[in-house]
Amino acid sequence: MILGVLGGSGLYDIDGLVDRRTAEVSTPFGAPSGPLVSGRVQGGEGRLVFLPRHGAGHRFSPSEINYRANIHALKAAGATRVLSVSAVGSLREGMLPGDLVLVDQFIDKTFRRASTFFGDGVVGHVSFAEPTCPAFGAAVAAAAAEAGVPEAPAEARLAARPAAGKRLHRGGTYVCMEGPQFSTRAESLLHRSWGADLIGMTAATEAKLCREAELCFAALALVTDYDAWHTEEAAVTAEAVLAVLAANVAGAKAIVRCLPPHAGRAAACGCATAAAHAILTAPEAITPEARQRLRALHGRES
Repeated sequence: MILGVLGGSGLYDIDGLVDRRTAEVSTPFGAPSGPLVSGRVQGGEGRLVFLPRHGAGHRFSPSEINYRANIHALKAAGATRVLSVSAVGSLREGMLPGDLVLVDQFIDKTFRRASTFFGDGVVGHVSFAEPTCPAFGAAVAAAAAEAGVPEAPAEARLAARPAAGKRLHRGGTYVCMEGPQFSTRAESLLHRSWGADLIGMTAATEAKLCREAELCFAALALVTDYDAWHTEEAAVTAEAVLAVLAANVAGAKAIVRCLPPHAGRAAACGCATAAAHAILTAPEAITPEARQRLRALHGRES
């Protein structure tokens, strides 16, 4: 089993990998954000492939990331499961800065990025009602428990006076905005009225592409701030995010180091055949170039 990990703000490397290798790769969709770093966790099983989505030195904004190349590169490297780690703002007082959230739903408000492998002569539609893999998510939760991150009760997200301390929330709706600016206060209040829990700029796009590439996907969101809605908290700034991020990233790294054996024992799911009936284009109308792109993604031409 090969586990793919996409690192976000603050998570630019995974410490402690043995048999570490770095590979520059290319894809039919261009270059990914940087070289793939692979290795095994010390004393662990399975191999891990890591890619920081913003590139070395955080060079790519959320709108500039080549998401298709990143997911294609992980798939080509043999990954069957992809964990997306990203910093987010909280829209719920009970999901406080320092907490971690296993996202299970998205509201996608992006508009400047390519978010599908289909197109260019091939029309395809995949089911996206449940955008993350429950079986893989359960493995991430088990790794968090092993790493010493306690699980928050389900009602904690709505708590008016949340308990302090780093906790893992199982489930949450993530609004994916284009960015790179943070929300206005009006936007933040609107997103809360929708019932959303978190706001970020990257994970929904990765979830869509992983579904089309038939990869199990889980999103681990690191809460750094209260966005702009909370009248008793300062509006989010880059400085405030960085102040909380260091502790969050340490927790995320511990979970990643514990994850490979849990991911290898994850229950069966349907992610590996998610695009089996997606393509509507007549086989004879698909160009050789498009066939090659599809073959590289899931071994299926039509």
